[in-house]
Amino acid sequence: MTNWLMTWTVGGAEGIPIPYSPRMDDGITIVLLCCFFLSAYVLSRSRRFLLQLVKDFLLHRERTSIFATSTAGDMRYLLLLILQTCILSGVCIFNYCNDIQPELVHHVSPFLLLGIYIGVSLFYLFLKWVLYSVLGWIFFDESTTTLWLESYSTLLYYLGFTLFPFALFIVYFDLNLQLTIIIGLILAFFTKILMLYKWLKLFCNNLHGSFLLILYFCALEIIPCFMLYQGVIQLNDYLIIKF
Repeated sequence: MTNWLMTWTVGGAEGIPIPYSPRMDDGITIVLLCCFFLSAYVLSRSRRFLLQLVKDFLLHRERTSIFATSTAGDMRYLLLLILQTCILSGVCIFNYCNDIQPELVHHVSPFLLLGIYIGVSLFYLFLKWVLYSVLGWIFFDESTTTLWLESYSTLLYYLGFTLFPFALFIVYFDLNLQLTIIIGLILAFFTKILMLYKWLKLFCNNLHGSFLLILYFCALEIIPCFMLYQGVIQLNDYLIIKF
């Protein structure tokens, strides 16, 4: 049974209200099941191509664009994986916001909230993609920028696979807020380290360039994360007031 606030009834009398919990929400369960079947489907259809992407990312191979060498089917599967990453990011944001602002689900439907957070994740990734493209067009050559966008996309594909067990744990194992934050920060840390590694491989040729690149990396990767966090908190406050 899915509801904003459920109540046990004993002998026809209204009992103690039960606070909303994502693990009791059928909608969250359906979303996670769909993500599981989506992952299984993509792995069964495009496993070799995904493994090749990992090899290209780690070995830094000079190659032509995956957008030129992949089939239309491969690209369709990759787009599905990006969508899955955004959906699971939305689930994680939803669970976190429910922990820090439990009154939010009393004002807005949980399913609407989940849709909003998924939309925020999609919008954030779209802005990052546009920003990378514009800055690459200004400061770097086209081939290097294309390689970076492909590497960034590879991280997004596999981030979706990684977020799935994380989402299951935080939703169904009722992890406390502190442990959830620690695990989330560890996951974000390793993702950023991989991104920095690829940046150094692609854009850095000397020590002086490395220093400037790290500053550029912080401005483009770390600060937007804080802006996203503050934006979500402000959005939650607006939704509470508005509804």
